[in-house]
Amino acid sequence: MKQKVIAVAGPTASGKTKLAIELAHRVNGEIISADSRLVYRGFNIACAKPTIEECEGIPHHLIDIVEPEVDYSAGDYVRDAKNAIEDIFSRNKTPIIAGGTGLYFRVLLENYNLPKVETNYELRKNLELKTREELLESLKSIDKAAYETVKQDTSKRRIIRILELITELDKPLSEIETQKEPEYDVEWIMPELVSREWLYDRINQRVDLMFKQGIIEETKFLLEKHGRIRNVTETIGYKEVISYLDGLWTIEEAKDKLKQHTRNYAKRQLTWFRKNPNFKISI
Repeated sequence: MKQKVIAVAGPTASGKTKLAIELAHRVNGEIISADSRLVYRGFNIACAKPTIEECEGIPHHLIDIVEPEVDYSAGDYVRDAKNAIEDIFSRNKTPIIAGGTGLYFRVLLENYNLPKVETNYELRKNLELKTREELLESLKSIDKAAYETVKQDTSKRRIIRILELITELDKPLSEIETQKEPEYDVEWIMPELVSREWLYDRINQRVDLMFKQGIIEETKFLLEKHGRIRNVTETIGYKEVISYLDGLWTIEEAKDKLKQHTRNYAKRQLTWFRKNPNFKISI
């Protein structure tokens, strides 16, 4: 029999952390983060990293495990998450995978094959100079099926990786991302969303709180410690504050842009997770 894990996924500010902690208390579980930004040390306020108090004594794995200079890949995540899952099983507890990075859920729990392709830094550097729309046009010209799949809800970073894979392997995405039999018995849960307006209001409140908690000071600290590396400048929250620090926006404009970008991200997350028919809504 496959061993059971619980997946708690959903858009930002939907209450995933609280729900996962409640479930962990109920089923004697431990939480494995599925958030591509919580792996980085120092990414606290902007990424709504749970505090020790908010964790309520529940162990959390794959948070604060690498420095921002590390290009932590989905393959790295699968390796580390599987190690954490086996560790939790060995102590007769239930692993709860909780977060909002759809790709992490796909490769870990839906068992999509991950091709082992070394990063082509020169190609990636050239692709990063293009806009998301230009990247999509490039993808459309070489793999129209992949373009149709990702055009609505995929981040610029993910599109770059897709183009890199197709270029390096000289294969269409359909032949690269094949699916195997899932390794675990997964119970899929999404926090109940009252309405999209309700979610957007929670996002707006969270952004206001971030500025009160010191996201500007946190951004300055990260820039001083790490410089303008990609994982800082391209992270929602920091990139808006950097525009404020550079004098491009007022503080109110930075707040408004952060709210807008976070709402857009939440919309993409919802689109991604709703493709999975196995989710049940928590009550």
